[in-house]
Amino acid sequence: MKKNLFKLIIGFGLIVSIIGCENSESTKLQKMNTPEVPLQDFFKNSESSSYQISPNGDYMAFMAPYKSRMNVFVQKIGSDEKTRITSVTERDISGYMWANNNRILFIKDNDGDENFALFGVDIDGESYQELTAFDGVMTRLLDELEGIDDYILVALNKRSPQIFDPYRLNINTGQLEILFENPGNISSWMTDHEGKLRIAITTDGVNTSLLHRVDENSEFKTVITTNFKESLSPQLFTFDNKNLYATSNIGRDKSVAVVFDLETGKETKILFEHPEVDVSYIAYSNKRKVLTAISYTTDKRYRKYLDDETKNMMESIESKLLGYEVGIGSANKAEDKYIVRSYSDKTRGSYYFYDKANNQLDKLVDISPWLDENQMTEMTPIKYQSRDGLTINGYLTLPKGTEAKNLPVVVNVHGGPWARDNWGFNPEVQFLANRGFAVLQMNFRGSTGYGKSFWEASFKQWGQNMQNDVTDGAQWLIDQEIADPTRIAIYGASYGGYATLAGLCYTPDLYACGVDYVGVSNLFSFMNTIPPYWEQYLGMMYEMVGHPKSDSSMMAAFSPALNADKITSPLFIAQGAKDPRVNKAESDQMVEALKAKGTSVQYLVKENEGHGFRNEENKFEFHESMIEFLNTHIGDKTTK
Repeated sequence: MKKNLFKLIIGFGLIVSIIGCENSESTKLQKMNTPEVPLQDFFKNSESSSYQISPNGDYMAFMAPYKSRMNVFVQKIGSDEKTRITSVTERDISGYMWANNNRILFIKDNDGDENFALFGVDIDGESYQELTAFDGVMTRLLDELEGIDDYILVALNKRSPQIFDPYRLNINTGQLEILFENPGNISSWMTDHEGKLRIAITTDGVNTSLLHRVDENSEFKTVITTNFKESLSPQLFTFDNKNLYATSNIGRDKSVAVVFDLETGKETKILFEHPEVDVSYIAYSNKRKVLTAISYTTDKRYRKYLDDETKNMMESIESKLLGYEVGIGSANKAEDKYIVRSYSDKTRGSYYFYDKANNQLDKLVDISPWLDENQMTEMTPIKYQSRDGLTINGYLTLPKGTEAKNLPVVVNVHGGPWARDNWGFNPEVQFLANRGFAVLQMNFRGSTGYGKSFWEASFKQWGQNMQNDVTDGAQWLIDQEIADPTRIAIYGASYGGYATLAGLCYTPDLYACGVDYVGVSNLFSFMNTIPPYWEQYLGMMYEMVGHPKSDSSMMAAFSPALNADKITSPLFIAQGAKDPRVNKAESDQMVEALKAKGTSVQYLVKENEGHGFRNEENKFEFHESMIEFLNTHIGDKTTK
């Protein structure tokens, strides 16, 4: 059963944030009282991260820098000796997993093209093997086949760029065996607890069907079909491999955790529901064959425990780490040794090794030891009302040691747009606060986790009611006298980049400047340049964003590149040349449109990046250029 030890993020969106504004007396006072943390300290690679325990519990693996790139290291538990087993230097490794006690698999793409390939290497650094390094092919993990040392299941769009077929992969030789030929409408696959391929999810672009077979020798049969607005999301098979544990919003507004009968196509039991938000995740013990907890997020992430043993263990760990959020990052097969991660809004946190039998928690490493959490500031959950009566949840981060009055404000719009902002440490937000800027993040309509109605309220509302929610957040800060109305900036990445351009286009008097990072500028060209493996979802995209023919007037009216004459404020655009989601042409045409009308625009393109900058030196350059741009136009000229 797939446990998400590493996963590929393939949806449209990128959630990052940074922008700043002009000088004020309160900003000067804050800078005098709070040490100015070097820019690079916020954005450089972690000391080490992504700790995982080997199945037998004898070793730990983790990622750490080597020549400014994140690589994989191995360390025997109880020893201080660390062995680097990978040596990539062109781009960070994106993720890794233990395949068995002796072999580690890792994924990496080329210059941000998101065609992730899988590689294998033994824990002594030997037997390196390129496993799925095919040109233009993306690898997805299906099942690590626990207990089967030499094989895993993967999905590859090798036969056709538009669709993924499931394969059995020999992790030593790279030999592939196709398990089922995708007829063209299957969007995802799922295995049972024995690693048997028994669930397929199909789409016609609008309707989604769940297909099931009783064993791998039987045919797939349709169990249930829903419109994409209603979803049944399988999480795992029941432990007898007969039915499913899933999240579902069928016939209701909020997603709940359910047991789903594969014979009748009906929900048989609600495991947990929350009145305000969707249930997001069902956790379980593979060893004890029990569900352990169900997660949901309101202002922060919370758990509903289903298992006393897990609850007692987590409460014991939390008692040792008071004041921090706690999560389990990894466990051995015996489930008596764990990697624990702590964090808060003011620190990236630390990793710990937890010995369950002895209830012993030992610190392994601080993720960014150079950042002093006492110099960081709180991320405060807030709410405000939209102009048409919706409750918009968000987060406000104020400069440390300043009065919440008449401040320069950064309106930071998240990507997706069908994603959400969360409470926790955000290096860009903390960087801005350290430089004296307040930051407002909001979960505008369409943000996920708040139910079906809130999500559907975003359909065909790019630049319209979705943008109004952003505008209303800025106005709320003005009304609260927190924001100086002459010193408000907007920044976002991906959809947030679109929102930046839309904000400057359609509310030109509100924002003094804007930064668009890998953002959509033209709804027509965006829909025409999506990656091939998104083509299955075009029908859904037409309903959610707009149809190029039937909605052409609306899409033209709310494509900033076609309305560049409305932009009067300074604009900085950053783009990765290899971006597969938001093609470089989106930024190119925005720059060309502004230059054609005589408006100056600063443009940063990195040839070795995709949908957001990953390489450390590029992140430095982006943030340095941004601060210089903002200070030149609206900020404190002394800020560096």
